[in-house]
Amino acid sequence: MKVRPLSRDEVRGIDARALDEFKLPTIVLMENAGRGAAEWLLDTVGSGRVVIACGPGNNGGDGGVVARHLDAWGFDVRIAWFCDPARLKGDAATQRDILERSKIPAEIVVVDASPERIDALWLGADWLVDGLLGTGLTRAVEGLLARAIASMNRSRLPILALDLPSGLDADTGQALGEAIRATATATFVAPKLGFARPEARAYIGEVIVVDIGVPRTLLEPYLSLD
Repeated sequence: MKVRPLSRDEVRGIDARALDEFKLPTIVLMENAGRGAAEWLLDTVGSGRVVIACGPGNNGGDGGVVARHLDAWGFDVRIAWFCDPARLKGDAATQRDILERSKIPAEIVVVDASPERIDALWLGADWLVDGLLGTGLTRAVEGLLARAIASMNRSRLPILALDLPSGLDADTGQALGEAIRATATATFVAPKLGFARPEARAYIGEVIVVDIGVPRTLLEPYLSLD
């Protein structure tokens, strides 16, 4: 089953219908998304040290799922929270609580952290995972998150972006200020509309579509005709 590229609003609509009409908890979709991305890393690199940058929304929750599974499979995993984890809500907060009990090493990056301090987070890593910002972004990235993105790019380490590279507009494929230049993007359900735009090529890298368990009947209106 191949789903055509989706817009930001279509992604939101699918998530909402999965919950409201199909009674499929969104945390199940988050779990499937994160595990699928983690499985790609397992199959691609097998082992190593991975630092996962998590932001203030559900993309950070996806990153938390990746962290848990990689940890369970023997990777050396660290989490860098570019937000106050205590302020996370919903599914992301649930993932935060599981992570704390799992004793996976984590660091909270303060708002005024210097570029040098952020750069130090990636020392010794083999891969970085971008779980900073999701498809909802519509304005330029600022402050700590902008500095985090710039630092990850500056590291020259391979980066796996979750759903789309942070800082990229899902619909236009344009960078909204700083944007992650990913080695690969594990995108959920389907590629995002902006991925086909020439502007996106420098950011998305290899695109891997992760099936997150959305029922086929819900996705039928979005199936590709190719």
